Amino acid sequence: MKKRLMWFSFFLLLLATEVVIALYCHDDFIRPYVGDVLVVILLYCLAKAVVLDKMKLLPLWIFIFACLVEVGQYFNYVELLGFSDNPILSTAMGTSFAFEDIVCYFVGCAICAAGQIIYKFIKKKGE
Repeated sequence: MKKRLMWFSFFLLLLATEVVIALYCHDDFIRPYVGDVLVVILLYCLAKAVVLDKMKLLPLWIFIFACLVEVGQYFNYVELLGFSDNPILSTAMGTSFAFEDIVCYFVGCAICAAGQIIYKFIKKKGE
């Protein structure tokens, strides 16, 4: 229970950070790139709060999910699903495809994977 609360707390912190970025950062770096790196880390934290250590390849699955969402943006899935009139859902789901986003998702998932590896190494050293 303690671990779940920790991961959920990280999720909430990152969610608050993403909201602040979305509302107040209108630049050419933080919002488009850092925001995309953080969004996959946010999803990772939420998934860890739910499944904990049951998914060994979680960063890979998060990356695949993010890429599928990005491909959906290429095919304008927000409009196809009828959400284009809802500004909150449109923003959350994304409305335009960019290959750079996939690179950002990869970086974020690589950070999560590196964290998993480092954690396992430290845990093994402590035994």
